[in-house]
Amino acid sequence: MTKSIMIVGVGGQGTLLASRILGNTVIREGYDVKVSEVHGMSQRGGSVVTYVKYGEKVYSPCIDKGEADLILAFEILEAARALPFLKKDGTMIANTQQINPMPVITGAAEYPSDLQSKIAEKAKLVKLDALSLAQELGNIKTVNVILIGVLAKNSEIEYEKWIQSIKETVPEKFLNVNLKAFDIGYNL
Repeated sequence: MTKSIMIVGVGGQGTLLASRILGNTVIREGYDVKVSEVHGMSQRGGSVVTYVKYGEKVYSPCIDKGEADLILAFEILEAARALPFLKKDGTMIANTQQINPMPVITGAAEYPSDLQSKIAEKAKLVKLDALSLAQELGNIKTVNVILIGVLAKNSEIEYEKWIQSIKETVPEKFLNVNLKAFDIGYNL
């Protein structure tokens, strides 16, 4: 059986590091894994989408509408945009943070309201304010690893394998704060 996970966010939120941690962990679990990253002006605060598929044998990382088992969303508007890709019985883990896209910044559009309830109507929604948790930890760049902790808790893969992947993926000077961030998400 193949699992399909989408990681969505805004450029600069650390979605690519999160996808590397996830990919390394499922490889450690013995699965074949394929990862594809789609950058849409990611360095300018645009959408970033990563597809991660794993199973006995995976031929393509692409995930079509209605195929994602889980979506890990780093920003609530990106969560709403990704919703059509989620399976009917899929799970959405979403950071409630709002980052204004360029049309909102320039005044050409308004940030959509009530996104959380709209998502909850169509998906099993696990929501959290990962930004506030990261601020309490003292490093807002740990939002991604807090969210990976929540994903890990909702997976069948044991805790130690996630920890080992973080140790292999995160640079040494940021390792301790990221291990703490992972535990915050894992223990929510």
